[in-house]
Amino acid sequence: MVQSSNEKNNSRQYLDGQLDENIAVIKKILGNSADLIIRKSRIGRLNHPFALIYIKGLINEDLLNKNILKILELNRKHIHSNLFDHVYEEILAIAEINRSKEMKQVIKTLLAGDTVFLLEGESEAALIGTSGMEYRALEEPQSESVIRGSRVGFIENFKINLSLIRQEIKDPNLRVDMMEVGTHSNQKIAICYIDGVVREDLLQEVLRRVKTIDIDFAPDSGFIEQWIEDNLLSPFPQILDTERPDRVAFNILRGKIAIIVEGSPFALLMPITFGDSLKSIEDYNQRWLISSLLRLLRLFSFYMTIFLPALYVALISYHPELIPAQLLFTITAAREGIPFPSLIEALILVFFYEVLQEAGTRLPYKISQTIGIVGGIVIGQLAVMAGIVTPIMVIVISLTAICAFTIPNYSFAIGLRIVRLATIFAAATLGLYGIILVFIMIYVHLANLKSIGVPYTQSFSPGNLWTLENIVVRAPITVLSKRSFQPFLKSNRKKKDGGSVK
Repeated sequence: MVQSSNEKNNSRQYLDGQLDENIAVIKKILGNSADLIIRKSRIGRLNHPFALIYIKGLINEDLLNKNILKILELNRKHIHSNLFDHVYEEILAIAEINRSKEMKQVIKTLLAGDTVFLLEGESEAALIGTSGMEYRALEEPQSESVIRGSRVGFIENFKINLSLIRQEIKDPNLRVDMMEVGTHSNQKIAICYIDGVVREDLLQEVLRRVKTIDIDFAPDSGFIEQWIEDNLLSPFPQILDTERPDRVAFNILRGKIAIIVEGSPFALLMPITFGDSLKSIEDYNQRWLISSLLRLLRLFSFYMTIFLPALYVALISYHPELIPAQLLFTITAAREGIPFPSLIEALILVFFYEVLQEAGTRLPYKISQTIGIVGGIVIGQLAVMAGIVTPIMVIVISLTAICAFTIPNYSFAIGLRIVRLATIFAAATLGLYGIILVFIMIYVHLANLKSIGVPYTQSFSPGNLWTLENIVVRAPITVLSKRSFQPFLKSNRKKKDGGSVK
């Protein structure tokens, strides 16, 4: 059976010398989209027809109109033995340009926001780098605010995010491996690392996991994170997300691997340990005494966030003898007339807090402030006056919420909500014994958890206790050794000649 001309065009893999046929194939593949722009004209002494093809809205039209079209206009009557090569060399001076004979590469170039130059009689296209859609300006990261530190965060522009990392790390050994994900989106992702610093086995494992990604579209780096992490059921993140270029650069220099996803302002850092989620890049900008105090405060807040409501429920329900007598009288007087046991009372306030936090996150900034004030003060006060909850329980849940805000990483803090509920139910069932049981289960889980094959609690293992000087506290910069900053290196304790690393 003979194929129709349209079927032949649609299945063509390479360009030919017929300009109109090449344009027809491109239109057919892209469905003759309304934003597909085809500008035809003539060039050279013999008035060779040519076409510039691009997708409106994805290109830098100033570059196209003021530079590329100007070059083509100057060469309109130019006499040259090889017109295509001449145009290619002229445009090369002002823009990134490549050549290709493959129709697939031409389509890919158009969808990436670049321009295609086709010339009658040539079975090759010039692929001109003209991408330049609008993007928001560089601004301070919203999820990782600091008092002393950089005010620049990643944005949704892929090239700018890579340039921000290059600006921080001026090392010729910085490597950027490019890959694509998304069956339909064909999004670029960049895997960044320092050659000679990163462990080769970790790098190969990350590359292997990224190659297994099979999704249609990744609107954010969170899709990549969920695909390549070790344990899908753990509430603790095994990959760190960040908006800060300085944090990415700092961790790359420690031997970690960063992944930048096109269209996402969040970079991924791997592998990580438990201590990384409690660190802030600002810790290294402050004096060591202040930073150490803040780290200990975060560690204390971590335990308060998980166990404080459960501890209150356990003491009220099972162990009132452990409460000082005067405080017990106060709690007993406050609980008079409360129709719910302490478990239900705690769940009501925890649910109210979670709804309030979610509402404040989704609403515009100015409205969210109003919701926080109205919900946290007015409704809480009315609930106490109505006899639904006790003032002490309101204080406990409020203190728990405030402690959660001290954790620098949002993904880590939000995962503690699940653990908090588990400890509350355990405390209501078995009292302090239930809390101890959950405590043991958490540490058993953390001991078995891995990040890209690296133990989550590696820094607390007997062979790596020297890293505690940079995790639990922050030792002075002059004392911190190279190995404290690079816990993932195989040779972080000894040099190749057997000497110690300083």
